[in-house]
Amino acid sequence: MEKTGIYVHIPFCVRKCAYCDFASFANREEDMPRYVEALCREIRTRAEKTGKIPVDTVFFGGGTPSLLPPALFEKIAETLRECFCLDADAEFTVESNPGTLTEELARTMKKCGVNRLSMGMQCAQRHLLKSLGRIHGMEDVVSAAAIAREAGIERLNLDLMLGLPGQTKEDMAETLEQALQLHPDHISCYALIVEDGTPLKERLEKGEITLPGDELDREMYEMCRETLEKHGFHQYEISNFALDECECRHNVNCWRYHPYLGFGSAAHSFYGGERRANPSDMDAYLAGEAPETERISEEDAMFEYVMLGLRLTRGISLRAFEERFHSSFDSVYGERLQEAFKDGRLVREGDHIRLSVHGMDVMNSVLVALL
Repeated sequence: MEKTGIYVHIPFCVRKCAYCDFASFANREEDMPRYVEALCREIRTRAEKTGKIPVDTVFFGGGTPSLLPPALFEKIAETLRECFCLDADAEFTVESNPGTLTEELARTMKKCGVNRLSMGMQCAQRHLLKSLGRIHGMEDVVSAAAIAREAGIERLNLDLMLGLPGQTKEDMAETLEQALQLHPDHISCYALIVEDGTPLKERLEKGEITLPGDELDREMYEMCRETLEKHGFHQYEISNFALDECECRHNVNCWRYHPYLGFGSAAHSFYGGERRANPSDMDAYLAGEAPETERISEEDAMFEYVMLGLRLTRGISLRAFEERFHSSFDSVYGERLQEAFKDGRLVREGDHIRLSVHGMDVMNSVLVALL
């Protein structure tokens, strides 16, 4: 039986960041016990239908999962272990906002099997963090990393952002330097996306801030790639870099189109040929509003398989595509992708098809050709 990943959404935050359009809510800590009750109830109800299936990755995202009181965190973890068969070496990741991780929670996380902490460092400069609405400083990142290490949590990921208002190449270089001093196993480098309805978008429209241009964005991204490679990190996905054997297994499985179950408000699932989306409004979730469901057609499944797989630097296996869909890749997409192969955006290497470095920069043009 193919193993399944589990995602748990914790929607609570100290303060909403200026760029955030995720389903997260500030100043609602009093709802945590009720939310965890609903979450555990959903886990048990879903397990009654799936059975005690094998699970190889667990990922707590948010929001800010590190805001949970230890007892509530432990309750969720215990419910997951009661309802599903977690591998002895399952990857168990928890996202954390620097400044919210306590020693007690870190010890509880370790006791519950957490072996990977993913922390939103974003950048090293206080003025840039302030412009993003972040509540932490670099000293909080250093402190949280030390707390996690002391508790015995083996793996550390740092999320970095580029393309921030007022950010320079020198800022990016300093951010990379300070991140590497913490000896992480994994670093994610994400370009800022300005979403509609966010305070950052409003400030941008009013002309209060300006963003670096595309050329500077590209230069910062190349700096990340080159610097991390020099320090032993290999790029295995468009935005993700890891030391050997330290890739995020949960995300890799998603990009390889493996099944996963999502629990909590706004959580999504992909399981049994069905997509499922819980209500993003926490009150609707607490009231028991049913999730939206959609059966995935064969055509959509093939497109999603290729779209997600091409995010990985290794790309997709032609043999795996044929085994899954009982059709050859070339018979389905060969004609549509002739130009992408001809101009070098796509590369064929033995059994694999992958994006070139240039292809990663213009991935959307390849995806359009697939449609």
